[in-house]
Amino acid sequence: MVNCLHSLGLAALLCAGTLLAHAESAAPQLPAPEGAEVYFIEPADGATVSQTFTVKFGLKGMGVAPAGIEAPPDTGHHHLLVDVDNMPLLDMPLPASEQIRHFGKGQTETELTLPPGPHTLQLLIGDKHHVPMEPPVISEKISITVQ
Repeated sequence: MVNCLHSLGLAALLCAGTLLAHAESAAPQLPAPEGAEVYFIEPADGATVSQTFTVKFGLKGMGVAPAGIEAPPDTGHHHLLVDVDNMPLLDMPLPASEQIRHFGKGQTETELTLPPGPHTLQLLIGDKHHVPMEPPVISEKISITVQ
């Protein structure tokens, strides 16, 4: 009985520690400026593109600033979500991957190479720590077809 109580106490302590670690790792989110919008200049929704094509990002109501530098709170940088079906946690720094591409130098366009077939693209603005704003400044998801 004592071992059982000791084990339950240890399990509760570990669970509490895990919850605390998650709470501490969640970065504070900056408020999004009212009316801020991110959108695609090109390609257009439904476009057919070559395997390598240009993607141009648009942003309204905010400024663009590189990641990691002190900048006004109404600035951020672009993240391009490629074929993302399940959104990452939006109160944490966005992970960098082939599906979540970071443009932390303040870039507003890129050359993208994708395999032939249907794809989706979406833009999401992150702060200097790659954490999305609250509420998220996120574009509509567009669909393209790569030849």
